[in-house]
Amino acid sequence: MSIQTKQFIKKTNYRWAIVGLLFFATTVNYFDRFLMGILAPLLEKEIGWTELQYGYIVASFQFAYAVGTLLVGYVIDRLGTRWGFALAVGLWSIASMLHAAARSWFSFALARVGLGLSEAGNFPAAIKTVAEWFPKKERAFATGLFNGGSNVGAILAPVLIPLVIASLGSWRWVFILSGLLGVFWLIFWLIFYKTPRQSRFANQAEIDFIEDGQPEIEIVKVSWVKLLKYRQTWAVALGKLFADPVWWFYLYWGAKFLHSKFGVDLKELALPLVTIYVVADLGGIAGGAISSLLIKKGKSVNFSRKVTMLGSALLVLPVMTVPYYSSIFISVAFISLAAAAHCSWSANIFTVVSDLFPKQVVATVTGFATTVSTLGGMLMALLLGYVLNESGTDGYNVAFAVASCGYLIGIAVIHLLVPKMKPLTKL
Repeated sequence: MSIQTKQFIKKTNYRWAIVGLLFFATTVNYFDRFLMGILAPLLEKEIGWTELQYGYIVASFQFAYAVGTLLVGYVIDRLGTRWGFALAVGLWSIASMLHAAARSWFSFALARVGLGLSEAGNFPAAIKTVAEWFPKKERAFATGLFNGGSNVGAILAPVLIPLVIASLGSWRWVFILSGLLGVFWLIFWLIFYKTPRQSRFANQAEIDFIEDGQPEIEIVKVSWVKLLKYRQTWAVALGKLFADPVWWFYLYWGAKFLHSKFGVDLKELALPLVTIYVVADLGGIAGGAISSLLIKKGKSVNFSRKVTMLGSALLVLPVMTVPYYSSIFISVAFISLAAAAHCSWSANIFTVVSDLFPKQVVATVTGFATTVSTLGGMLMALLLGYVLNESGTDGYNVAFAVASCGYLIGIAVIHLLVPKMKPLTKL
């Protein structure tokens, strides 16, 4: 086919259907993990655990998630996104349903270990998929879109949980149905996903658009241990370390804070939590769109990512005042703003991985960075569980103060480690 003929072929846009699949998977992923935070007040009464034991349950998931991300990124880079992602979702669907058999805080902790190990595959696989299907100028926006699934999962949980319990009579059905959602997604993934050059849904014009401007990089077999010597690896890992534990805090203690501070019960949680995560979803999409737009207008990747992340860090600061308000409206408003800023940050820090590294190791780097940040989240869960157990709701004053300043530290560290954000040209 001549060059002139190729210029008149209309480009397909199947890559946006791929984002739809990633969005659905991330929605299911966060719906599964958010269930515990929503059901915590109910299960605390039925099972009889303490604040400290709840901290153990949360930390068990995070420890398993940290271990899982350390291993699963390497596995996905070896198996490829199609089969690596399918394996992760199949296993986390089983783990989710096993929660229905739990009878004590310890058995819940064991079920959370299984869920953490398997759910660790979502983001390394999704980020690698975006690197395969999108040119650099669209990656942050695509990441912001699929990462919005994390908020949709959080939105659906408080809405659907009371309905499921009222209809089927037990919280156990919530975990069973969440597992079945993963199985449903898996069928569509195996039918519709392949890499661009293997897909029958993407034409050559779209493939050329995706590959345009991607540098030729010398690739050798790389383990995550070898990646530790690069400043770029630590920029991503520390950027997530100072931000992700805050998100875990909102996820697992947000509903408990509203219950403790304002007496909000399970039936009343839907409105404040839906508000928080709808705003968070918009923040993630906006953060990805802003940095992508800056790049399209000729700004450097370095400037575009960092200025967006700095703006996100500044928007988080007011959350430190949340425990001091007697108005649930004001508290929810500032938590919503902070959650939106976090999702904007996440859309960009995930995209930084594909900015700095070749796509063949994106899942491995993402996995290692998520391991580091999740271990930080595990430590925060244990400390917060202890503080709340000993000092009651006053412990939230410290928690929100810490949550407000991590992002500014994170962007400072990123700038020190990669001042010009130059991608690696050899591994």
